[in-house]
Amino acid sequence: MAAHARMKNKRVLVTGAGTGIGRGMALEFAKEGAAVALHYCHSEAGARSAVEEIRSSGGKAEAFKADLNDIAQVIALPVKVIDYLGGLDVLVNSAGITMNRPFLEVRPEQYDTLYNVNVRAMFFVSQAVVPTMIKQGKGAIINITSVHAFGAIVEHSVYAGTRAAVVGFTRTLSAELIQKGVRVNAIASGWVLVENQRAVLPKDFDEKKAGLALPAGFIGQPQDIGRLAIFLASDDARYIIGQTVICDGGQTALMAGEGDFRKPLKETYGKGYVPGV
Repeated sequence: MAAHARMKNKRVLVTGAGTGIGRGMALEFAKEGAAVALHYCHSEAGARSAVEEIRSSGGKAEAFKADLNDIAQVIALPVKVIDYLGGLDVLVNSAGITMNRPFLEVRPEQYDTLYNVNVRAMFFVSQAVVPTMIKQGKGAIINITSVHAFGAIVEHSVYAGTRAAVVGFTRTLSAELIQKGVRVNAIASGWVLVENQRAVLPKDFDEKKAGLALPAGFIGQPQDIGRLAIFLASDDARYIIGQTVICDGGQTALMAGEGDFRKPLKETYGKGYVPGV
């Protein structure tokens, strides 16, 4: 399955790999020659089909189930994966869940669930794999967050908080682990169409038209995040440490209230004090 083999002989764990971005990243790592462990919780069919796709192309892969809301399963997952792969070179913390709910209606158990899965699990899965990486002499951790860490959408106070926590966690952990040979970075994903989103979008949703709202002119796909993750996991990114790289088709590059950026401005600023205007 190796297309360019940048990840040849690398052993990779991708959490949340049953659907969406996580599944897409796992497939991209396999195409680059990596042996891949795909974690899932509810989406067994997606994880298993990805495993079969990788194996049918000559790659090595296995699926591992764990409920990341259960700390015992969080801690047990890396042990099983490292035993299967014989070590671990790259951890991609992709698992995450979202929820939109008015601030005044959020219940403690909802808050706890999002922070347990999106933040606590990332912390302790990373903690469990780092000793193996240190023993091997090097490793890379890539945490998947979201542009929700940098911009507001109403009713996402809990989710946005977890995404911002990942940015701070990544920055601080990177300074501690680089001393031990482990690089830590993050990817803040913009709009990437995944199964859960498609399930709630209206039947007449026009993907091409919606994509024109982004400077890129299209909505991202999981492989777009996967290719960036592979770069950050490779030695080509050896000088990138503690960064959150935004991959959003230009979404956060636009100024709020700017209007249709594809049309020229009707107003002219600078007349009378800028030469030639």
